[in-house]
Amino acid sequence: MGTVLSLRGLSSAFSLVLLCALALHAQSRDQLAPTLSSAHRAFSVFAPRGHSALLNATGPHAIDSIPTFSGEFHANGIGPNGTAQHKWFYEIAGSRPQNGGSAVFDAPIVPVSLDLLDSDGSLRVVNGHKLHYSLQPFVDAVIRSPIFQNSEYSSSDVPTQFGDAIQRAEFYNVMQSDWHTLLRPSVKTEHTIAVPRDSYFFALNADGSCCAFVLVDLNVFSKLLFPASAHDTSTPVGASEHSGEITPQAISTFLFPNTYLYLNGNPNHCCVLGFHTYDFEPGDSSNGFREKRYVLNYASWISPGLFGSGFEDVTALSHEIVESLNDPFVGSDGLHGITPWWLSVNGNCQNDLEVGDVIEGLPDATVTIKTGGAIYHPQNAALLQWFEFQSPSTAIGGAYSYPDQSVITSLSMPQRSKCK
Repeated sequence: MGTVLSLRGLSSAFSLVLLCALALHAQSRDQLAPTLSSAHRAFSVFAPRGHSALLNATGPHAIDSIPTFSGEFHANGIGPNGTAQHKWFYEIAGSRPQNGGSAVFDAPIVPVSLDLLDSDGSLRVVNGHKLHYSLQPFVDAVIRSPIFQNSEYSSSDVPTQFGDAIQRAEFYNVMQSDWHTLLRPSVKTEHTIAVPRDSYFFALNADGSCCAFVLVDLNVFSKLLFPASAHDTSTPVGASEHSGEITPQAISTFLFPNTYLYLNGNPNHCCVLGFHTYDFEPGDSSNGFREKRYVLNYASWISPGLFGSGFEDVTALSHEIVESLNDPFVGSDGLHGITPWWLSVNGNCQNDLEVGDVIEGLPDATVTIKTGGAIYHPQNAALLQWFEFQSPSTAIGGAYSYPDQSVITSLSMPQRSKCK
């Protein structure tokens, strides 16, 4: 079973936020002030979870999952085993850009709301308000966002989706003009997870209702989200798999309302805003007994002003969707999606093709896009050429980032293992 690997770059700044909040709300040690403006925002590396013995299986005949294409590049670096390596491999969602055509993925959105429980297991009530936190007010805004709707980008002659625009920027000089990687969204059955007391913190809205945000222990959260066995239908992921509302051929989103995660049982180690991974389950006679890989992400809607200007609405979702396209199997075979060690300006030191992690937390991390009369703030992404240590870059305009090509203008220095 997969485990959480790390939360990169934990900051002590959020400790001050929590301590002040606890002092303000002495009547309840788990009630916080309704702001996260000083919190460190991060995205966790989350290993695959599931229930089959084929975690390291590779190739089209071994697994049942989304269509991908693979490639390789050459660069001097240090491999996962600590030795020098020159050849590297990637596996990207969609069809090969040189062949043209559109790959269209079903993109089910599973709404997940929260019930915050009291010590006796009942729904908690604070000052007459039930601590039920519904995602429903945010669903329509997500569907209307540039993640799923078309906007204009320099990488495409026709309006397209945010993720496709980034993929086209990466392969701009080798793709056929009609090459696209698109998402077909659909909203599925809403689920509610019941979060036990002492595994969450919360902040109320100005009128006392639930909630401005909720912080949940990551280990508890993962157990509530993923199935405990191949036959478990009590969790959102397990239920959605068994009902057929998500399939191995889809890129699925489990969407939460302002729900962020902390590590090590310590709310000062916060905040994870999303992760992408896959759930692997046994195959059956219908698919030749191939391992089923459900590519998915957890992401939270971010209400404006909670983290400060520009880091809001679909910032987290855009980060995870673009990473799902570029590294759908999160380097789980130890080969594809593994890159030379790199060190980004934000301090992240990694050796994987996580295109959002390079830029997360930077002052100009997000880009403003207007779609359907509303303003959204998806996150810029690093391009494949940056991970390839390629100079000059063969991406659109010689860029290393997109849509804002000015966010990253130079390569990381070559790094030793773990940047030491």
